[in-house]
Amino acid sequence: MTRAIAVTNLAYSAADLRRLMSKHKDGRVVRRLLALALILEGNSRTEAAQMSGMERQTLRDWVHRYNAEGLSGLSSRISAGPRPKLSEAQMAELGDLVVNGPDPETDKVVRWRCVDLREQIARRFSVEVHEHTVGKWLHQLDMTRLQPRPFHPKKDIAAQEAYKNSAPCARKLCQLRQSARTSKSGLVMKPESDKRVRSSMIGRRSAHARRWYAIIGMTPFVSSARSAQPEASGPRSSCRRSTPRR
Repeated sequence: MTRAIAVTNLAYSAADLRRLMSKHKDGRVVRRLLALALILEGNSRTEAAQMSGMERQTLRDWVHRYNAEGLSGLSSRISAGPRPKLSEAQMAELGDLVVNGPDPETDKVVRWRCVDLREQIARRFSVEVHEHTVGKWLHQLDMTRLQPRPFHPKKDIAAQEAYKNSAPCARKLCQLRQSARTSKSGLVMKPESDKRVRSSMIGRRSAHARRWYAIIGMTPFVSSARSAQPEASGPRSSCRRSTPRR
């Protein structure tokens, strides 16, 4: 039988550890507390590992961490991940570069793209990254990739406003047409010309169909059997005819 591991941190007894098990919400920490309680009760390393659902080497590591750090050492640690490629100062400089915008004369662009920023990062910080990584960095800086519509740097705003005031605007013409088609009640009315065109097209189709059936020597097909039957004389009754039961 394997010799039990020595627990040098005696701040909690086996009963205290079992009491902490019932109050803790993390199942992984509960299994580690159970393993320590079993060791304090005199069980071997193999028995304590099997009853707590872990390997003997894993149990040994948790015992050493408990001896050094106490209960706080039983919690799982989250790795910080890889070291960031840009420091905080470099990220702040990148944010200022994006906010200030490019210079059309030196940068040869009117707005920043991830590809352009990747070249700027490689030239300034000597860091080679993918353009998707640049998009993630912009998201970390609370910036979006949505950009306003680009405009020509030599455009004349005063000339544009003068043209809008002098020339007829297409939007005003659309509003006039819409108001002419709208009745007083607010309903959109179709122009009378549309009705005439639609009725003339239907008449042409029916005349073409009759001419085609006359050429091939057939009678036009009636779509419904009710329209083909002659109407019965007398008023129609709304009551349903009762059928005799068998």
